[in-house]
Amino acid sequence: MEGNQNDYFVVKAKENGVQVIGLTRGQDTRFHHTEKLDKGEVMIAQFTDHTSAVKIRGKAVVITKHGVIDTDQ
Repeated sequence: MEGNQNDYFVVKAKENGVQVIGLTRGQDTRFHHTEKLDKGEVMIAQFTDHTSAVKIRGKAVVITKHGVIDTDQ
């Protein structure tokens, strides 16, 4: 898991109210943290011992070492 903790990702909101939702690790996956971004706001985050996945709601651009994802497409 240590390798995953070095994986940063960037979320840039393309509209107001974009939600970035952290999901827990473990046997039961649950929501554990939510951030709300407004248009133009940028969030830089990384995976942790507690966060294994992230869900994005709304129009945003997500940038990772694996590439760029536009939620409009």
